[in-house]
Amino acid sequence: MSKTLPNHSPKDFSSWKAIEEHQKNIASKNILSHFENEPNRMDYAGLQWEDFYVDISKNRLDKKGFDLLIELAKESELISAIEAQFSGAKINATENRAVLHTALRSLKKEAILVDGKEINPTIEAAQNKMYAFCEEVISGRWKGYSGKSITHIVNIGIGGSDLGPAMVVEALAHYQNHLDIRFVSNVEGDHHVEVLKGLNPETTLFVIVSKTFTTQETLSNANSIRDWFLTQAPEGGIAQHFVAVSTNLEKTQAFGIATENIFPMNDWVGGRFSLWSTVGISICLAVGSQHFKALLQGAGKMDLHFQEAPLEKNIPIVLGLLSIWYNNFWGAETEALIPYTQYLRSLPAYLQQGIMESNGKSVGRNGKRVDFQTGTIIWGASGTNAQHAFFQLIHQGTKLIPADFIGFKKSLNGNEEHQQKLLANFIAQTEALMTGKTKNQVLEELRNTELTEIQKQELAPFKVFEGNKPTNTILIEQLNPENLGALIALYEHKIFVQGVIWNIYSYDQWGVELGKQLANTVLEDIQKGISNPHDPSTLKLLSKI
Repeated sequence: MSKTLPNHSPKDFSSWKAIEEHQKNIASKNILSHFENEPNRMDYAGLQWEDFYVDISKNRLDKKGFDLLIELAKESELISAIEAQFSGAKINATENRAVLHTALRSLKKEAILVDGKEINPTIEAAQNKMYAFCEEVISGRWKGYSGKSITHIVNIGIGGSDLGPAMVVEALAHYQNHLDIRFVSNVEGDHHVEVLKGLNPETTLFVIVSKTFTTQETLSNANSIRDWFLTQAPEGGIAQHFVAVSTNLEKTQAFGIATENIFPMNDWVGGRFSLWSTVGISICLAVGSQHFKALLQGAGKMDLHFQEAPLEKNIPIVLGLLSIWYNNFWGAETEALIPYTQYLRSLPAYLQQGIMESNGKSVGRNGKRVDFQTGTIIWGASGTNAQHAFFQLIHQGTKLIPADFIGFKKSLNGNEEHQQKLLANFIAQTEALMTGKTKNQVLEELRNTELTEIQKQELAPFKVFEGNKPTNTILIEQLNPENLGALIALYEHKIFVQGVIWNIYSYDQWGVELGKQLANTVLEDIQKGISNPHDPSTLKLLSKI
């Protein structure tokens, strides 16, 4: 394998050892004490970029710890790793691939070579083809087999071919046109039946997204939907109602898809980072090419920030370092993501794949098992719903759960009263998590109640909040395509920062393969009654089916 990234265990760095020692020294201090000791704390803990303001001040971290984390990034050769990614080096070494989803939204337009070939013309051609097609469908000029225009789109994919496009379409609902966009991913037959309910085959367009056109779940759904379509439409109608995003021309053509309706993919774009490519065709159909271009523009701007901003002012780098701070030096195993907008309710699920599939690795770039924790468990929900669900655990539970709060200053629909209440909760929760509430404060609140002194003393411990719960606040001007693109790219780069420092390969995903392989064997057992070798538990389960 090519060695295109630095290869050092972070535990060998002097900064790692210094951070371990520093964490012990400040472990008993609370966040509020850091404000008291650092009058200028917000100078380094408030990061402004474009429409983004990121506040990291409510963390169990002081300036010395912050500086040590920056030194860790330097020792990890992070800057050279970033340059390697953007230049097209094959940093996905186990698959011998470049990682260039960033090229799809590059604002520099400099030549990028992969295997000696300039890829920008290929990118531009694929984008222009997608934009032209989407305009045909949106305008109504694209006709189905009976001469009617398209009213509904069904995206058939799984993983990155589903989660990213579905999340963005939902997030940009405010900007959506007249087309009704639906997504089917689960191989469960009931799922696609529900998605097809009420659809007219004469006015529905199906988008099959599968790089190899062999993914079991996607092809099972595609074939079942094709059968559904052909019960009501002629076989010749497939060419007008099915398009594909794939590299497998032979299989897509055999399915009945016209060659001109096949949109290309590249192996230097990983599935969970593919919404920027033609995989995002459902996004483009939902909001139009101008909004899709703005999505790319925002991500491209964040790419430049990631490449050019100083380490201490670089938002993805700083947030990545904070995750390492809690994961490796405080023993925190999870992170919560709380977007204070219903439009982004699927963002935590989307980032679960991006973060956990990328950095859920136990083998370092040296081929040996790591002796430190990698990866973080990502979960969350939209605020304020989350406040009435799992915030109890974050506020008064026994686990340390760092959380990112994501909010927008302006609402999209202009209801200022609701927006003010939303922002009040958004800000107040981070303050409450940090400050907590002491027993004396609780007793003062109970002072004018009808409870006896004994009852007050008995009740008080249950109403105490220890506080000192760390949060990051990401405040953005408004949810629009450009800012959404920047936000997604921010988290993509945060993934890369963590992977470089942990000395793992973030862009392969061998961990998803074994279950898929065994599923084929088990399917043979179920369908053909064959008894392949299995463990006793699996054999017992098969006997129940």
